[in-house]
Amino acid sequence: MSRRRVLIVWCPDWPVVAAMAEDDSIQGAEPAVVLAANAVVACNEAARAEGVRRGMRRRDAQSRCPELRLVEHNPDRDARMFEPVLAAVEELRPGVAPLRPGLLAVRAPGRFYGGEESAGALIAERLVRAGVWDCRIGVADDLFTAEQAARRAGPQETVVVEAGGSAAYLRELPVSVIDDDDVAGLLRRLGLRTLGDFARLDADDVQARFGGYGAKVHRLARGEDESLLGARTPPPDLECQIRFEPPLDTVEAVSFSVRQTAERFVAQLAGRGLVCTEVLVEAECDHEVASSRVWAHSRWFGAADLVDRVHWQLRGQLRHTQGVTKPVELVRFVPDTVEPAGAHAAALWGGGTDERVERAVARVQGMLGPHAVTVPTVQGGRAPADRQALVPWGERPVGLRPVDLPWPGSLPPPAPVRVFAEPRPVVVVDDRGQLVWVSERGVVSAPPARFRAVRQPVPAGRVTRRADAVPDGLGDGWQPVSAWSGPWPVEELWWENPASWVARFQIVTVDGHAWLMTCADDGWWVEAGYD
Repeated sequence: MSRRRVLIVWCPDWPVVAAMAEDDSIQGAEPAVVLAANAVVACNEAARAEGVRRGMRRRDAQSRCPELRLVEHNPDRDARMFEPVLAAVEELRPGVAPLRPGLLAVRAPGRFYGGEESAGALIAERLVRAGVWDCRIGVADDLFTAEQAARRAGPQETVVVEAGGSAAYLRELPVSVIDDDDVAGLLRRLGLRTLGDFARLDADDVQARFGGYGAKVHRLARGEDESLLGARTPPPDLECQIRFEPPLDTVEAVSFSVRQTAERFVAQLAGRGLVCTEVLVEAECDHEVASSRVWAHSRWFGAADLVDRVHWQLRGQLRHTQGVTKPVELVRFVPDTVEPAGAHAAALWGGGTDERVERAVARVQGMLGPHAVTVPTVQGGRAPADRQALVPWGERPVGLRPVDLPWPGSLPPPAPVRVFAEPRPVVVVDDRGQLVWVSERGVVSAPPARFRAVRQPVPAGRVTRRADAVPDGLGDGWQPVSAWSGPWPVEELWWENPASWVARFQIVTVDGHAWLMTCADDGWWVEAGYD
């Protein structure tokens, strides 16, 4: 029985391509890598030319290419940037199955486009129009063979494996094409160098030796992949827009006229049990997008919230003379992030952020920019200052260091209550008045007996006050030490900065105040304080 043919579209190095599409500062010819857990998960051709490969540690990659551009891995970004590729292929052939960002499958078109190779050329042309220059297409009887064909195609080329020829096509390929390093390594140790060598083994013997998973890989090597395409349902078109005839030349008129469109936008989402937490607002003048911005909400957008964002966006850009300076002919609402409405239902006894605060903060952002108002959040790190991060109000934290990692050398709980933005210099001495120091092996020269804050220099022309001269809360004069613990040596990035070694102490004074101090080559410093 004949099976439907499969067409695979592969966009190489997609995490790097997505990062470049989002960040205009990354140039196409610049070597760049995407990192996850301090290892390279994707690199572009310029980086590979310098010897960088997937799986390398960051410092090994930088040693081979010092000018390497580093980008943090963001799966959400990869999927979001791949959505236009899926939509472009769906326009030509419905039933697209996204396998992962950068790789999709679809039933191969037959004679409708003049043959499979012509269909691949048409898809490549459509993707080039969408801005994806490096796309490679493979056609075969099954998913695995079609993917291998796409990986051996050139940019914008189509490799077609004839019907019934999957086994012959796969025969000479190395076992390293199997997407499992453990299985590929085991086969090489057994003397099986190609997929043809593995395919010649008896299926019953493979089942007995390798189990069900090994039998599945064996069927792939024989061109008998039985995987089915899980075609996605095209997402509904949730955006709403309004066109003004004639165009409106005042912000107040535009804001008044978009109210019904905002209500329709919210209602159509509510009809599907959804709410919008991030929305793209666009305004067009003379058939061009003159104002575009993504707004985020800490809860979800209502119609009044959308009208306010349109008003603040247009008013703020007019104030800065860049943006909307001509009559507005179209306003568009595009949902950037939607979530189930049940996840944002009000609690039984109320709660949540006060709506007036949200409106006030959003208005300030509209006037000063999205990064003008930030909120603190916790991320992973060893020093107290490293664990702090500021995130724009209403936006989700992205690119933060994971909190659940071990972080050896980090402080044990409880965490300090007050962390100084800049460490305060102090002098710590022993009973004889000698400066206390710590050796490279973590040995303390003598027990700390007392410390004194170092007076800060006062800028010229500024009125001298006691708060300027003495660091906050550390007092003036010598502070006797009643208890201390440590040291906890920490050495980070020693290959970049040999002076990065510090030793931390917890010191309690006789008046009950507790401080977190560090001893380094440049002296003693107070990082934080405890309650």
